[in-house]
Amino acid sequence: MAKKSKKYKASVEKVDREKIYSLEEALKLVKEMPKLKYDESLDIQVRLHMGKGQRIRGVVTFPHIFGKPKKVLVLAKGEKAEEAKKAGADYVGDSDLIEKVQKGWFDFDAVVATPDMMKEVSKLGPTLGRKGLMPNPKTGTVTFELKQAVGEIKKGKTEFKSDKTGIVALSTGKVSMEEKMLSENISEFYSSLLKTKPHDVKGEYIRSVSISKTMGPGLKINYREFQEFQ
Repeated sequence: MAKKSKKYKASVEKVDREKIYSLEEALKLVKEMPKLKYDESLDIQVRLHMGKGQRIRGVVTFPHIFGKPKKVLVLAKGEKAEEAKKAGADYVGDSDLIEKVQKGWFDFDAVVATPDMMKEVSKLGPTLGRKGLMPNPKTGTVTFELKQAVGEIKKGKTEFKSDKTGIVALSTGKVSMEEKMLSENISEFYSSLLKTKPHDVKGEYIRSVSISKTMGPGLKINYREFQEFQ
């Protein structure tokens, strides 16, 4: 078993594992925990109630951007390629970039493709799928509206999805950000998450919510305080 650091142990001592915290209480406590040499992420983990084998996928545009600017790869041809360049895409191309990705190039954080490119882009399914980067119409990354798609990603639009156990985990900010900004980012994510509820799921969709910093213990959150979004 990996040995826990003194700072981690000190953080654990601040947490009541049996308590359900309000978001305000939890954020304040996270900020009081010992700090590391780098700015840790503020992560959220949500356990969903879903049927066997069900998965969800959605997007959230955070009101407060954090971290490094996202590098966007756009796969398009002709006029649409020019549109993508003007919109601020970091990389624009078609078969040349598809081949480059197949060879192991991954210097990008998001991929957008026009519908007419999807036959070729499908070759990248196994490669991009593992990294959660495969373009998808449901998340607005397969579209001819490239100006809008690239702009939204640059402004903080982020994809999220559940794993096979029904858990969604996502970074919602940096610990150094103001509590109000972190709270608003988390609230926006929760609101977006509720919109992904499958129609055949009966009863409460959310089972539990917890937050933590990168190298810190989880704090259970009273997610019912967010019910106004339902």
